Amino acid sequence: MKAKTIALLALLIIICGLFALNLFEGSIHIPAGDVLSILLGRGEGLKPSWQYIVLENRLPQAVTALLCGSALAVAGLLLQTAFRNPLADPSIFGISSGAGLCVALTMFVLGGSIGVGALQLSGFVAVITAAFLGAMTVTAIIFFFSTMVRSHVMLLIIGIMVGYLSASAITLLNFFATDEGVKSYMVWGMGSFSGVSMANLPLFSTATLLGLVGAMLLIKPLNALMLGDRYAENLGVNIGRLRRWLLIITGLLTAITTAFCGPITFIGLAVPHIARLLFRTDDHRLLLPATMLCGATIALLCNAICHLPGENGIIPLGAITPLMGAPVIIYIVVKGMKGE
Repeated sequence: MKAKTIALLALLIIICGLFALNLFEGSIHIPAGDVLSILLGRGEGLKPSWQYIVLENRLPQAVTALLCGSALAVAGLLLQTAFRNPLADPSIFGISSGAGLCVALTMFVLGGSIGVGALQLSGFVAVITAAFLGAMTVTAIIFFFSTMVRSHVMLLIIGIMVGYLSASAITLLNFFATDEGVKSYMVWGMGSFSGVSMANLPLFSTATLLGLVGAMLLIKPLNALMLGDRYAENLGVNIGRLRRWLLIITGLLTAITTAFCGPITFIGLAVPHIARLLFRTDDHRLLLPATMLCGATIALLCNAICHLPGENGIIPLGAITPLMGAPVIIYIVVKGMKGE
């Protein structure tokens, strides 16, 4: 246990180092001393553009990466535990596809704006709203079927089919869309931690933290579920209610992250396995906090790598996360085949 405590502390130190790296490094070079002065509120006399970059771009981007990585990793862990499927993650239930479909409808059909009565939303706000509504709609659909379907496998298949339907609709909308609309959708679909401004950060942080706290409250029933449905029911766990709460929390975490950051792949799928490999445990009292920390670490690392080209540009986040996640999944699959 002492070694695992040291590992948790090491992860916290790495997160602090990566968080600082995200603040001090970027596509625009700003001296480290000046960055520190701006963060401490002593940026008088420095370039206004530097203050804007640090306070309105790098700081909220680093916080967003930290929270988004934790949220997606926890969502993946919840689904893998609930459905006993090592390849389950938020995208497999079509939640991300549902968000993408509503964004596509907004961009291609509604001209980038959403109007409800006198309320008119346009631009980035319309995209965020559409993504959130799409993700929560798919979550509601899966929740509805969960009240009728007791089989984990069948519910998983329904989620996959909903995802396929959404992906098919997106493909059709792309086919008939204008070149400008397709380009805008592709940019959103690449994912980015820069979508949360300092003004939106309190809303994003509060919603994400609520979902993470909700996940922490499920640690005990999740541990019981690991021993089988019958054992969990003998301990007083209502399997149907637990599954529905898992869907609600997973839907909230996925919806809020996808709405602000776009679809981000592989973090929810790979990070729970990384946490299991590092800590050699299935006890959620340790595994869930470890997954949060590993998710934050991977997300901050990916965001730092995206800015490596410097002034030559920023690498899309969607090109980096598969490089981190795919080798882990290949290792898990090969290891599972050897164990059979």
